[in-house]
Amino acid sequence: MPLETLDRSPPPFFKQGPSALSRLLFFSALALFLMVADARFKIVQPLRAAIATFLYPAQWLALQPVQMAQTGLGYLTELKTARVTEEAARLKLAEQSRRAGQVEQLLLENARLRELLALRDRVQVPAQAAQVLYDATDPYSRRVVIGKGQLQGIEAGSPVMDESGVLGQVTRVYPFGSEVTLLIDRDQVIPVLNTRTGARSVAYGDPSPYGGMLELRYMSVTDDIKEGDLLATSGVDGVYPPGLPVARVTSVDRRSDTSFARIQCQPLAQLNGVTHVIVLSPVARQGLGDTAADGKPAGAASAPAPAAQKAATRRAAAEGARR
Repeated sequence: MPLETLDRSPPPFFKQGPSALSRLLFFSALALFLMVADARFKIVQPLRAAIATFLYPAQWLALQPVQMAQTGLGYLTELKTARVTEEAARLKLAEQSRRAGQVEQLLLENARLRELLALRDRVQVPAQAAQVLYDATDPYSRRVVIGKGQLQGIEAGSPVMDESGVLGQVTRVYPFGSEVTLLIDRDQVIPVLNTRTGARSVAYGDPSPYGGMLELRYMSVTDDIKEGDLLATSGVDGVYPPGLPVARVTSVDRRSDTSFARIQCQPLAQLNGVTHVIVLSPVARQGLGDTAADGKPAGAASAPAPAAQKAATRRAAAEGARR
């Protein structure tokens, strides 16, 4: 048999190397060793930092198209939003300009009518800012204490409001502080006027356990009042200047078993958590003329007591209910 015909290739065992199970066990042990060593001795951290540093330029180049697309999309979105906002601002400016022109015309007509009817101009009410120090300790009333009192010219009966509307009334005055009773207190009463219909009524602090609301009483079920109507001060009590926003009607319940409707209103002022307020002088203190009824200067007339104010308001409400 010639030697050229003999197969000189190695057996299959030497060709395939270690078995698959052997390689699995080896690499599993190596991975476990590296994980334990990295957790214990941080031996892979320098290698990881070197690889991250080496690959950072490639990552930066790969992310550039995505970032450029996001930047372009954000620019287009902001441009569209800016155009919409600009259009809305232009429309609002045009509307304000139109209303300003109407206000100027109405002011001119008002001045002419007052001159024609010999009516007095509206009283300009002085005001001063004050800071709310804390809530009153009485758990059965809704009152706050402000940081200005008799030495700063605060008087009992002065109206108090914030940037949104009427907040309440000064009921007690101390030398360096004053106590303000909020509108939602059960003993607080304020005459209001429906700005939509011009109807006058009286708002009472809601005595319900939940509180935080006002109630219009002695309103007939046939009266024209709707949800969303704005209530402002009427000025008939000689305390609150007319036209101050007070509340907005939230619910009107007309029952068939009674002749009066149950009307709930949400005060516009921030009654909870208010920090700064404006204290106005009572309208009666401004004087309706140069002298008061007793011949003294109008500025020297004393402010009406809160109890007398509430009694007068209740009498006016009763008379309105009878009418």
